Amino acid sequence: MADFLLIHGSGHGAWAWRDVIPCLEALGHTARAIDLPGHGDDRTSLEAVRLETYRDAVLSALGDRSVLVGHSMGGYPVTAAAEAAQDRVAALVYLCAYVPRPGMALADMRRAGPSQPLAPAIRRAKDGMSFTFEPAMARDLFYHDCPDEAVAFATKRLCRQPTLPQETPLDATQRAATLPRHYIICEEDRAIPPDYQETMSHGFDPACVHRLPTSHSPFFAAPDRLARLLNDIAETT
Repeated sequence: MADFLLIHGSGHGAWAWRDVIPCLEALGHTARAIDLPGHGDDRTSLEAVRLETYRDAVLSALGDRSVLVGHSMGGYPVTAAAEAAQDRVAALVYLCAYVPRPGMALADMRRAGPSQPLAPAIRRAKDGMSFTFEPAMARDLFYHDCPDEAVAFATKRLCRQPTLPQETPLDATQRAATLPRHYIICEEDRAIPPDYQETMSHGFDPACVHRLPTSHSPFFAAPDRLARLLNDIAETT
């Protein structure tokens, strides 16, 4: 069976995969999630966080041949890790995630989208080193179809998002692009427009573009269904 390494998105932590990990384990896989530097229980100072430190955290957690899953912002660190250690990645899965374009930072890609649903919710720190999401807007943006308990669990754990990793371009993506790559479009996403997800999945094998009828947080909205889809992806790898 497969070994899954699950990477969270902006302002989140390993806690986002709470409900998916036992579902994957029930299907016979090994699965684990990490806190990226400066997130969750990781105490790296925001000033010290770089895209490279994200990459290195992923590399430290990789198995010999892991299926690497990146949610949202997580598309950048998983791609960077695959560039650095292509032979240790069995497949890349972009879960409503940014697929890096050479020379473009994540913030550039977000601004290039067809609409900016996150912009009204972003609250930037005075020093410009981080931002948060307006708590009152989090449910509608990220969790509108999730159980109330999961929404309460998530919103009290959202953390400050370091700015610099999202302002750093990833110049090389060719090695990662040679790996088996899958994209999961979340069709009711209110954070990254689904039509932009369609655009980012262009160039993927059409058989490797999948869809879930969920919000930006299928790990809470439909963890069983997400786990079964990841299982199907692993079986084709």
